Amino acid sequence: MTKVKKEQKSPERTYQELLPNLNPIAQPLASRKLSKKLYKCIKKAVKHKQIRRGVKEVQKFINKGEKGIVVLAGDTLPIEVYCHLPVMCEDHRLPYTYVPSKVDLGAAAGSKRPTCVIMIKAHEDYQEAYAECLEEVQALPLPL
Repeated sequence: MTKVKKEQKSPERTYQELLPNLNPIAQPLASRKLSKKLYKCIKKAVKHKQIRRGVKEVQKFINKGEKGIVVLAGDTLPIEVYCHLPVMCEDHRLPYTYVPSKVDLGAAAGSKRPTCVIMIKAHEDYQEAYAECLEEVQALPLPL
Protein backbone atom coordinates (compact mmCIF):
# COMPACT_ATOMS: atom_id res chain seq x y z
CA MET A 1 0.00 0.00 0.00
CA THR A 2 1.39 3.39 -0.93
CA LYS A 3 1.15 6.45 1.16
CA VAL A 4 -0.58 9.39 -0.37
CA LYS A 5 0.79 12.75 0.61
CA LYS A 6 -1.92 15.16 1.59
CA GLU A 7 -1.40 18.68 0.42
CA GLN A 8 -1.46 20.98 3.37
CA LYS A 9 -2.12 24.49 2.27
CA SER A 10 -1.65 27.07 4.93
CA PRO A 11 -4.46 29.58 4.93
CA GLU A 12 -3.66 32.89 3.26
CA ARG A 13 -2.59 35.43 5.82
CA THR A 14 -3.77 38.97 5.37
CA TYR A 15 -1.49 41.99 5.26
CA GLN A 16 -2.61 43.01 8.77
CA GLU A 17 -1.82 39.55 10.20
CA LEU A 18 1.73 39.72 8.80
CA LEU A 19 2.59 43.11 10.33
CA PRO A 20 3.34 41.91 13.91
CA ASN A 21 6.15 39.65 12.55
CA LEU A 22 8.14 42.52 11.03
CA ASN A 23 11.72 43.35 11.99
CA PRO A 24 12.47 46.72 13.60
CA ILE A 25 14.54 47.71 10.54
CA ALA A 26 11.71 47.09 8.01
CA GLN A 27 11.41 50.70 6.84
CA PRO A 28 10.19 51.89 4.31
CA LEU A 29 7.39 49.32 4.31
CA ALA A 30 5.28 48.93 1.17
CA SER A 31 1.55 49.36 1.62
CA ARG A 32 -0.79 46.47 0.92
CA LYS A 33 -1.60 47.91 -2.52
CA LEU A 34 2.07 48.49 -3.41
CA SER A 35 3.00 45.01 -2.17
CA LYS A 36 0.51 43.45 -4.58
CA LYS A 37 1.86 45.58 -7.45
CA LEU A 38 5.42 44.52 -6.59
CA TYR A 39 4.44 40.83 -6.49
CA LYS A 40 2.80 41.17 -9.94
CA CYS A 41 5.86 42.94 -11.30
CA ILE A 42 8.09 40.17 -9.89
CA LYS A 43 5.93 37.52 -11.58
CA LYS A 44 6.30 39.33 -14.92
CA ALA A 45 10.05 39.74 -14.41
CA VAL A 46 10.46 36.02 -13.68
CA LYS A 47 8.97 35.17 -17.09
CA HIS A 48 11.72 37.24 -18.75
CA LYS A 49 14.46 36.14 -16.32
CA GLN A 50 14.95 39.72 -15.14
CA ILE A 51 15.23 39.14 -11.39
CA ARG A 52 18.08 38.54 -8.97
CA ARG A 53 17.15 36.37 -6.01
CA GLY A 54 18.91 35.91 -2.69
CA VAL A 55 21.32 37.96 -0.59
CA LYS A 56 24.56 36.82 -2.30
CA GLU A 57 23.30 37.32 -5.83
CA VAL A 58 21.64 40.70 -5.18
CA GLN A 59 24.70 41.95 -3.28
CA LYS A 60 27.01 40.87 -6.13
CA PHE A 61 24.98 42.69 -8.78
CA ILE A 62 24.54 45.83 -6.67
CA ASN A 63 28.33 45.99 -6.40
CA LYS A 64 28.62 45.50 -10.17
CA GLY A 65 26.38 48.54 -10.68
CA GLU A 66 23.21 46.86 -11.92
CA LYS A 67 20.05 48.97 -11.56
CA GLY A 68 16.60 47.89 -10.40
CA ILE A 69 14.13 47.88 -7.52
CA VAL A 70 15.28 45.95 -4.45
CA VAL A 71 12.46 44.24 -2.54
CA LEU A 72 13.33 42.91 0.93
CA ALA A 73 11.24 40.66 3.18
CA GLY A 74 10.42 42.30 6.50
CA ASP A 75 10.13 39.08 8.51
CA THR A 76 13.63 37.67 7.96
CA LEU A 77 15.49 36.52 11.07
CA PRO A 78 18.25 37.01 12.08
CA ILE A 79 18.39 40.59 10.83
CA GLU A 80 22.17 40.34 10.37
CA VAL A 81 21.60 38.19 7.27
CA TYR A 82 20.63 41.18 5.16
CA CYS A 83 20.85 44.36 7.25
CA HIS A 84 23.74 45.67 5.10
CA LEU A 85 21.65 45.70 1.88
CA PRO A 86 19.62 48.89 2.57
CA VAL A 87 22.90 50.78 3.17
CA MET A 88 24.31 49.42 -0.10
CA CYS A 89 21.13 50.45 -1.93
CA GLU A 90 21.36 53.98 -0.55
CA ASP A 91 25.05 54.21 -1.51
CA HIS A 92 24.28 53.09 -5.08
CA ARG A 93 21.09 55.20 -5.23
CA LEU A 94 18.84 52.19 -5.77
CA PRO A 95 15.19 52.30 -4.66
CA TYR A 96 14.31 49.66 -2.07
CA THR A 97 11.32 48.69 0.03
CA TYR A 98 10.21 46.01 2.45
CA VAL A 99 7.23 43.70 2.05
CA PRO A 100 5.81 41.86 5.07
CA SER A 101 6.42 38.22 4.08
CA LYS A 102 9.39 36.24 2.74
CA VAL A 103 7.05 33.35 1.90
CA ASP A 104 4.94 35.60 -0.36
CA LEU A 105 8.09 37.08 -1.89
CA GLY A 106 9.40 33.61 -2.74
CA ALA A 107 6.01 32.56 -4.13
CA ALA A 108 5.89 35.63 -6.38
CA ALA A 109 9.29 34.61 -7.75
CA GLY A 110 7.90 31.18 -8.62
CA SER A 111 9.77 29.35 -5.88
CA LYS A 112 8.55 27.06 -3.12
CA ARG A 113 11.31 28.42 -0.88
CA PRO A 114 10.95 31.72 0.99
CA THR A 115 13.20 34.47 -0.36
CA CYS A 116 14.47 37.38 1.73
CA VAL A 117 15.58 39.73 -1.08
CA ILE A 118 14.85 40.17 -4.79
CA MET A 119 16.04 42.74 -7.31
CA ILE A 120 13.66 43.51 -10.18
CA LYS A 121 15.40 44.72 -13.34
CA ALA A 122 13.70 46.84 -15.98
CA HIS A 123 12.51 45.24 -19.25
CA GLU A 124 10.47 46.65 -22.14
CA ASP A 125 7.79 43.91 -21.93
CA TYR A 126 6.57 45.03 -18.49
CA GLN A 127 7.87 48.61 -18.55
CA GLU A 128 4.52 50.12 -17.51
CA ALA A 129 4.17 47.99 -14.36
CA TYR A 130 7.87 48.49 -13.53
CA ALA A 131 7.64 52.28 -13.93
CA GLU A 132 4.55 52.43 -11.71
CA CYS A 133 6.27 50.39 -8.98
CA LEU A 134 9.47 52.43 -9.29
CA GLU A 135 7.57 55.70 -8.91
CA GLU A 136 5.71 54.50 -5.80
CA VAL A 137 8.83 53.00 -4.17
CA GLN A 138 10.78 56.23 -4.74
CA ALA A 139 7.92 58.20 -3.15
CA LEU A 140 8.23 56.21 0.10
CA PRO A 141 10.03 58.10 2.88
CA LEU A 142 13.49 56.74 3.72
CA PRO A 143 14.26 55.88 7.35
CA LEU A 144 16.31 58.35 9.36
